[in-house]
Amino acid sequence: MGDGPGEGFGTMVGQEQELSSVVDGEELAAVDDDLDDLDDAVEDEAADVDDEEDDSEDDGDGEDDGDDEDVSTLEDEGEIAADYIEGLLDIADLDGDIDMDVEGDRAVVSVVGATLDELVGDDGEVLEALQELTRLAVHRQTGSRARLMLDVGGFRAQRRTELAELGRSVAEEVARSGEPKKLRAMSPFERKIVHDAVAVAGLRSESEGEEPNRRVVVFPAG
Repeated sequence: MGDGPGEGFGTMVGQEQELSSVVDGEELAAVDDDLDDLDDAVEDEAADVDDEEDDSEDDGDGEDDGDDEDVSTLEDEGEIAADYIEGLLDIADLDGDIDMDVEGDRAVVSVVGATLDELVGDDGEVLEALQELTRLAVHRQTGSRARLMLDVGGFRAQRRTELAELGRSVAEEVARSGEPKKLRAMSPFERKIVHDAVAVAGLRSESEGEEPNRRVVVFPAG
């Protein structure tokens, strides 16, 4: 079978090892403390995104309640996350500018202005691990579980475009053939994008299997 979205998506052990190879030296001890909680955080994130997949029709309910307070809270999360990422960049002796934004119910922190392949890794494994570490850092300061999104060098933005196109093309294929199609294993982030693209195309999709081999299945209309 050839390469595709989610193919070879590593275990968290592999992600930890790759991240450790980036943030090397005595300072790594502090990062290792965070890695102890990383697996549980990723499992929680997968469960949360699966809930979003199952309840996508309810997205947007109550989105006007407490908007000002919510935005302020998300901005605070973004600032904490930016400080944390800046510290890791210093430890790893990497250059990069940090942008912060709020998209919907998430703070978005992006590292831009440099080639930072070390912080992305193969298929984004290092980026996924770094995102979870950042969420843990925010949680420790706020007491609330963060759903912030971390991007490095535009990787997630590019992957979002590619996966949206994949979702559209698979939906067209399933509509023509009338047969369900199962995709390769993907991360929660990747699955959500494909689900959304399939829904826009007017078809239905579901996730099946267990992490890290959970995958999207696209069904014909009706």
